Amino acid sequence: MKKIALILTVAVALAGCNSSKNVVASRSFDSGTYWQQHVNYDMDVNIDADRYQYTGQQKLIYTNNSPETIDRVYYHLFYNAFQPGSEMDERSRTIADPDPRVGSRIVALKPNEIGYLHVSSMKQDGQPVLADEEGTVLVVKLAKAIAPGQSTTLELDFNGQVPVQIRRSGRNNAEGVALSMTQWYPKMAEFDKYGWNTSPYIAREFHGVWGDFDVKLTIDKEYTIGGTGYLQNPKEIGHGYDQANSGPAKSKDGKLKWHFKAPQVHDFAFAADKDYVHDIYKGANGVNLHFFYKDNDAIRENWNQLQPVTNEFLKYFNEHIGNYPYQQYSVIQGGDGGMEYAMCTLITGERRFGSLAGVTAHEFAHSWFNHILATNESKDEWMDEGFTTYISNLAMNEVFKEGKENPNAGSYRGYIGLAMSGKEQPQTTHADRYEYNGAYGTSAYSKGAVFMAQLGYVVGDDVRDQIIKEYFNTWKFKHPDPNDFKRVAERVSGFDLEWYLRDWTMTTNRIDYSIENVSNLDGKAVISLSRKGLMPMPLDIEVTLNDGSTKMYYIPLEEMRGEKEVGRNVITASDWAWAYPTYKLTLEGIDVNNLKSVTIDPKEMMADVNKANNTFPIEE
Repeated sequence: MKKIALILTVAVALAGCNSSKNVVASRSFDSGTYWQQHVNYDMDVNIDADRYQYTGQQKLIYTNNSPETIDRVYYHLFYNAFQPGSEMDERSRTIADPDPRVGSRIVALKPNEIGYLHVSSMKQDGQPVLADEEGTVLVVKLAKAIAPGQSTTLELDFNGQVPVQIRRSGRNNAEGVALSMTQWYPKMAEFDKYGWNTSPYIAREFHGVWGDFDVKLTIDKEYTIGGTGYLQNPKEIGHGYDQANSGPAKSKDGKLKWHFKAPQVHDFAFAADKDYVHDIYKGANGVNLHFFYKDNDAIRENWNQLQPVTNEFLKYFNEHIGNYPYQQYSVIQGGDGGMEYAMCTLITGERRFGSLAGVTAHEFAHSWFNHILATNESKDEWMDEGFTTYISNLAMNEVFKEGKENPNAGSYRGYIGLAMSGKEQPQTTHADRYEYNGAYGTSAYSKGAVFMAQLGYVVGDDVRDQIIKEYFNTWKFKHPDPNDFKRVAERVSGFDLEWYLRDWTMTTNRIDYSIENVSNLDGKAVISLSRKGLMPMPLDIEVTLNDGSTKMYYIPLEEMRGEKEVGRNVITASDWAWAYPTYKLTLEGIDVNNLKSVTIDPKEMMADVNKANNTFPIEE
C-alpha cells in the first residue's frame, strides 16, 4: 500500500445550480427509481513518445445523483497491472489455462518496459488529504462528503509509462503500432445502486461513469492519432482531418496539440503511430467512419474493402437495435486482437478479409451493447459479449449473404460443450472468479449469445426483435443490469420470464428433453415426453406422417403464464408445469401406424444438451 500526499479542496454546488447535462434526475424505469452518477473530465496530457512516458493534469467535476452521501471516491489506475508481482501477473501465471497473450510475460518485464500510472497530487482549494494507491485502485478519502444532488471538483496531476504491448493497451504491438492508449488515465470508479465498483484490473473488462470528456494530447507532429471523440482543431492538426491525405500541420516546436471532445461517453481511448494511413468514409445518417491502418501494401486492399462493409454494419445495427447516436466511429489498427472503446475500436489488422470484417462487426456492435447500453462488464459480461456476439453474427450473415438458418449455431455448440465439460459456472460469477479462462469466454460470448437467440424460441422471433429495440430505447446512456433487460422483455412479450433469467444465468441447470415412447391409445398416437434436465422450456414438436406431411404442436410452459403466437396450422397443447418430469401429448386423429417420426425443436433453436433423444425412434 503506497501512501500519497494529496491536496484536496471541496467546492460544493447546490443541487439547484447543476446544469441539466450534468444531472440524471431520478426517474421511474422498470427497475424502480433510477439514478446514475455523472463526471466531466478535462485533461491536458504531454506524451514523450520516445520514452513511452506521459504526464498530465486532470480536472474532474463529479456530480452525486445518488440518494447517499459519499465520503470517499476511487480511481482506477489500470497500467499498474503491468508490473511483476501485480494481481494480473500472479493470476496469469497461476490459472490453469492462461491467456497466451499474457502468461508469464509480465513477470519478465524490465523497469523501462513495465506500465505504471501514479497520481502525484490532488487539490481542491489547497486542502491536503492522504490516499492509498492499492495496486490498480486509488482510494481517496474526501475532506468533505458529497451530499445527494451536490457536485465537487477534483484536480490531480498524474504520470504514466506505457507498458510493452501485452494485453489490450501498450506500445509497439506485434504489427508495429507505436501506441495503443487504452485504460491510460486515472478513471473514476462507478458508484451505483450496488455500491462502489472497485474490482482490481486482473485482465477482464470495464465499467465507467457516464460523462463528457475534453482532452488535449501533445505529441511529436509526425504521429497520427485516432480514437474517441471529435477533433476540435483539424486545421491545426492536418493528418487527414482537414482534408484527404494531408500531412501534419506546421509546428514551431515539432509537436502538435490535439484537442478532442467526447459527449456522453464512459471512456476515452486513442492510438498513435507515425505510419498510419487515415481514411474517412461517409457513412449512414451522417456518421463519419474513420479508418487508421499502417501504410503497408499487404493490408491496404483489405482495409479499403472494409470501409463500405463497415457502413453496412452501421445500417444493420441502426435498423435492428437503434440509431447510433454519435457522428463518428473509428476503426484503428492496434492493440492485441479486438477491443471496443467509446466511438472506436482497436483491432489487429494483418488478417484475411473475412476475419477483419468479422472482428469489426463484433467490436462495432459493442458500441450499442456496452458503449450505449453500458452494462457492468465485470458482473454481467454475458450481456455485453453475448448480445454483441448474437447481433454481429446476424449482421455478418446478412451483409455477406451467408444464408445460415441459425447464424448463432456456433455459439450453441460452444455453450453445449461447456455445459457438458463439468467446468461451467453460473453467469452470475464475477468475471475474475472463473476458475478457467475458457469457461469465462464461452459463458460470456457463446452462452450469452444463446440467451438472446433462444429467447426468440421462447417468445417468438418477432417479439424478441421488438424487445431488443425497446431495451435500447429504454436504457441507452444508462447502466442496465439483467433484471432491467428481463423487465423490458416481460413488458413487450406479456410473459413471465423470471424462470428464464434465473435458470439460464444464476445456475448451471441444463435443458434436456427426451421422447421416451410413442404408443397407441384408442386409435390415437400418444407421445411420452420426459424432462431430464433441471431447466424448463416450452416445446415445439414436429410430427411427420408416412405420406411425408408434417404437423406442428406447441406445448407452453405453465410458468410463462402465456403462449407465444404460433401459426394457424400449429396445434397448441395444454401447459406443462416444471415440477412434473413427464408429459403425454395425444395426437388427435393420428394413429401410431401412420406416424413416421417425432422431433422436439426441429429447427434446433433450443439449447438442448442431448439432441440424440429428441427424435423418435430414439437413436442409440
